Amino acid sequence: MLCLPSGLRFRTQKHSVEPTFHSFVLTKEDGHRTYGFSLVFYEECRNRKICAAMQTLQAMHITELSSGQNGTPPTARKGQDGHNTRSLPRHFKLSAHSPGAALGYYDSTKDKLLVTKSISLLCQQPYLHAAKTFLTNLYKCVPRHPGPGLSLESYVYNLLYNVPVPLPGKSLKFFIPNDEPAKSPLELVIHQPTPSQELQMLDYPLKDIFTWLGADCVIQLFTCVLLENQVLLRSSDFHKLMVVSECITALLFPFSWQHVYVPILPASLHHFLDAPVPFIMGLHAQSEGGVLKIASEANLCYVDIDKQSSQFPEELPVFPHKMQFIAEIRALLNKYKVPHAGKTDNTVINHYNGDIMTSSLTLPGSGCHLPRRKHSLHDVLDWNRPEPTSQSDTLQRIVDIAKRTGVNVEDIDSVEDNVKEQILSPQEEYQEMLMFNNAIREIFLNRFVQIFSNYEHFVIQPSQDKDEWLNNRDSMHVFDKATFLSDQPTQHLPFLSRFLETQMFASLVDSKVMSTWSELDFNTRVFDQRISLLRKKVGEGIVRSTRYEPCTSIEESQKVLEQRLTNVDFETNPPTEIVPHRAAYFRSFPLLDSVALNKEPTQSILRSRRGQTQWKYKMKSMESNGKSPVPQETQSPRPQTKLSADMSPALIAQANWTFVEKLLKDCKSKTKRMLVEKMGSEAVALGHGGESLSDVEENTLVASLCDLLERVWSHGLQNKQGKSALWSHLAMYQEEECNDPSKPIDPNFLSPDLPNLALEIDSPTRGTDKHKSPGDRKIGPEHLRPLPNSLLFDIRNVQAMTDIKTHIGYARAWVRLALEKKLLSRHLKTLLSDTRLLRSQYKRSAFLRCEEEKEQFLYHLLTLNAVDYFCFTNNYPTTKLPYRVVIFPSRKASAATTSANSWIAISGTLCETNPVPIPKGALEFVFHHKNLGVLSTLRIGHDNTGLSPKWMVEHVVVRNEVTGHTFKFPCGRWLGRGIDDGSTERLLVGALVPRNIDSEELVESCSTPPRCRSPSIPRRPIVSQVELQHMLGESVNAIVKFHYRRECQDGSLTALLCGEGGLVPSLEQIFLFGFKNQRIFGKNFYVWDYLLRVKENFEISLLEEMDEYSQRLNRDRRIHAENNQRFTTLRCYCHLIDQINLFSQTLGKDGKFQLFICLAAREQLLHSMLRPMSEARSTADMYEETSFLRNTTLLNFLIHILEPLSEFHIVLEKSLTHGISSIC
Repeated sequence: MLCLPSGLRFRTQKHSVEPTFHSFVLTKEDGHRTYGFSLVFYEECRNRKICAAMQTLQAMHITELSSGQNGTPPTARKGQDGHNTRSLPRHFKLSAHSPGAALGYYDSTKDKLLVTKSISLLCQQPYLHAAKTFLTNLYKCVPRHPGPGLSLESYVYNLLYNVPVPLPGKSLKFFIPNDEPAKSPLELVIHQPTPSQELQMLDYPLKDIFTWLGADCVIQLFTCVLLENQVLLRSSDFHKLMVVSECITALLFPFSWQHVYVPILPASLHHFLDAPVPFIMGLHAQSEGGVLKIASEANLCYVDIDKQSSQFPEELPVFPHKMQFIAEIRALLNKYKVPHAGKTDNTVINHYNGDIMTSSLTLPGSGCHLPRRKHSLHDVLDWNRPEPTSQSDTLQRIVDIAKRTGVNVEDIDSVEDNVKEQILSPQEEYQEMLMFNNAIREIFLNRFVQIFSNYEHFVIQPSQDKDEWLNNRDSMHVFDKATFLSDQPTQHLPFLSRFLETQMFASLVDSKVMSTWSELDFNTRVFDQRISLLRKKVGEGIVRSTRYEPCTSIEESQKVLEQRLTNVDFETNPPTEIVPHRAAYFRSFPLLDSVALNKEPTQSILRSRRGQTQWKYKMKSMESNGKSPVPQETQSPRPQTKLSADMSPALIAQANWTFVEKLLKDCKSKTKRMLVEKMGSEAVALGHGGESLSDVEENTLVASLCDLLERVWSHGLQNKQGKSALWSHLAMYQEEECNDPSKPIDPNFLSPDLPNLALEIDSPTRGTDKHKSPGDRKIGPEHLRPLPNSLLFDIRNVQAMTDIKTHIGYARAWVRLALEKKLLSRHLKTLLSDTRLLRSQYKRSAFLRCEEEKEQFLYHLLTLNAVDYFCFTNNYPTTKLPYRVVIFPSRKASAATTSANSWIAISGTLCETNPVPIPKGALEFVFHHKNLGVLSTLRIGHDNTGLSPKWMVEHVVVRNEVTGHTFKFPCGRWLGRGIDDGSTERLLVGALVPRNIDSEELVESCSTPPRCRSPSIPRRPIVSQVELQHMLGESVNAIVKFHYRRECQDGSLTALLCGEGGLVPSLEQIFLFGFKNQRIFGKNFYVWDYLLRVKENFEISLLEEMDEYSQRLNRDRRIHAENNQRFTTLRCYCHLIDQINLFSQTLGKDGKFQLFICLAAREQLLHSMLRPMSEARSTADMYEETSFLRNTTLLNFLIHILEPLSEFHIVLEKSLTHGISSIC
């Protein structure tokens, strides 16, 4: 199956019949790998019965084609002409590369029938170069005519019994056949790295993968493998599939691929492409050119090696320092003169920005600036190619003649130097390949060393014994991911947060933990050694510079490798003849003498190159001491998924059941992780309320859930309908529901028609009440129509998003929307309840048709309703959404209407609106705007025109018509001049309404005056001094915590400043405490009035200080410094008051006080202005001695508790600043 992966093939002498070479790998259940190498060649079939049968099959095939052409339209006939061997069995083909031509037919009277054969070699270690040279030359050494030379059995016997695997850190010279039977054997040198000190052995040429794909594509593919995506490679050359697979997995060091690994997927196992697990598979490009269909492409990385085209998953994050990384690789490629595809216009670099993205890379065939050649092993194994030494000899003779005749040969010398650089012996080419491999791998390892140089500090060491730890491994945290990510640059978080969730990273950490009880794994040991060297160089600090550090270890490791290859440690004896009476020549490759090959020698003799000492070299000791562990043998208690090439129907059924169980287990673990991280976040950050997960990391968990759902919906799919199996299912369900005439038309199923939604709403207006009697009149909306919770409603909402272009994007947007609305489990249950559709799309063995597992799956998803997600709102910032606004005025008829032109402006975490006009006479309307995010503040106002502009607003409710999020903005204040504080504009701070509150309850609560206020409504009763101190302490503490979080949102800061219990209400109560009898100053006193009087005092004080400025400057420098700081504070205070009076003419006195406190906090003025204010004349006139401003103890408390706010850079929403820029 793997030696002849294309099966038995027949050709004639008119076809290309050059031998081809490829390697393959066999993976056992325990993860141990055996490497195979196969040379496939064609030889003449002399069996007359087979030749006659082939002639008959061809005649039947031609007859079938002819009959099809007579009754088939030209378009169909064209398709049949392209597949003129389809009637032949898959394993018994006559290849025809030129349909319709004489080349494609076999004539038994004229042509020779050739059939494929293979000679293969199985090894424990992947010595590709040695195996390829051995098999190639063994085939060439078949004696075609009598002559001297050793028998084939002698070379095979010598390789089997006298050539052991080198000891760790040693090299070995042995002998293989030459390219002609009469020539003496060739010498080859192989080596074995020291597993605890060096990189694992890689004998596959990394040059090839960069030549075929280019550096950009390799890094993208490398990123996909690191994130454990499904990787599918495609090529018409089996050897290319193996080279790319082995090279890309070798670059993972010190990590190792833990999942399905099938570089060459046999044709009989193509159904495993639908496996819902990470994999690396290689697919041979079939000669008939069928269309490739994969169940799901949401998580698939597809690379066509021959066409140099690639397709990568959406949301693929950028590898840290990607551009510098590629530049370092290209510099090395240029140094070794490796042709590689450069950066092209078709390259799309995918930066992480939500869900709406597609990453694809197409490298044109002309990427290499060299004459285009097909990369084929036919060229490599072309024995008739002239040797380059003849060209070198000719050139040397020309140079000698030129020198004798006195011609300047400097240019010719330079040409000769270039030629000499290209002329290397096979062994020298092999050594150069190993040196290049080492250099590239050192660069990749250096990236991991730089990124994870401090990972040991975040490994959580176990407190249990080994058995207990292994039994509870799945439920334990072994790495402090949140703390580790908090030290990383923000631009690297999308990649790192996903990589830390992979099994390969978990296995490395497991290995580190297991070292407590056992010896450390070789990979981890080498990794730790490199980190130790880095620390010696740059220091032991945990936090390091984020700049790009190029690799500096190449030269040292190159010296070790070069020394080992140059100074050979051991040498085997050359082969001797073991078949003395062999045949003189053969017409084809013979069957070897099994009797001679099965005679095991008594001992294997190995000569040391140092001292010529005889060494007895036993393979068992080699296996126990020297064998470098393959990646799959690293100790890890985590389960691994394996595929076997030999699968009976029973084993296939068992493997399918394993997939079903794994999907259910993955669903349980992912939902549990999402719940634990979300619900436990408040107890992690600095020991108080906050987020332990950044938005990026939370988005990573949601994205992994989307991937899981795609894997579930791709399992057991019969016919692929699109790139996203989940979206295809949703679209078919929508089509059936809409086209089913037996079902009544439910208004909830109708499309929301977002662009025209505002025109279809029956909004209650004040004008509709004019015909009612005074006793029946009820001011305000009578109800708020609830949004539909149907599956089709959410599907259509997603379809209306114009910025999504792919099915995968639609599916992810739908999952995020359903998760945010807490309807994911309910919607999926509704979708899967259509059993007829389910049976038509999925096989009986599919996960979605396993009833018990499906119920558990939906139950696990239902648990996510316990937490609140904004994964849709936060990830689609450019989507235009409808917002419904409902205004609840006072129940009093005189306060419920306004003749002025009113407006609202809403701010959220993503953006804010311009003033939106409120339709005349409307209390409910809908407007469309780019996604605002989570709403934070709302400004409502009017122009104070008309006969009765004064308007009393109790509440404003805003609802996102897609997500259903409803925000309640309490007001309870008048809008209009000459009433209340004279404000025609109010800033309201919103609060999210819980989903368990229905529309009727919300309307009822909004129809009454608010209990809380935002931010200033009629003043509360005076509270005690202790309560005020506690209130202010809580508000300042909340702001300090907010700024210590890793990711802050401006909207939540606004709530901390102006919302219930925020800084502004607290300071307002502070300033009102101890206020003198209102009978002296009038009952309409506001704190703003006090601030204005203080400003007048400060202006007088500034004038006096300016007169004495020069005298104080000359007398005492220290006094000057203190007074200079005081002078700055007073000037800044006065300037702020002037700016507020100038730019906020629509605000009342309470609004201006709120604006002053916010701006003073931004300018770091709050604590420094209090002492000058306490010394002002107006303070003594307007406050009692028990007030905060006149009591020394309370004043010191006030200054000290506000002082920490000066340490932070406070950024205010535009809705708060009214355009006043920073001035102090």
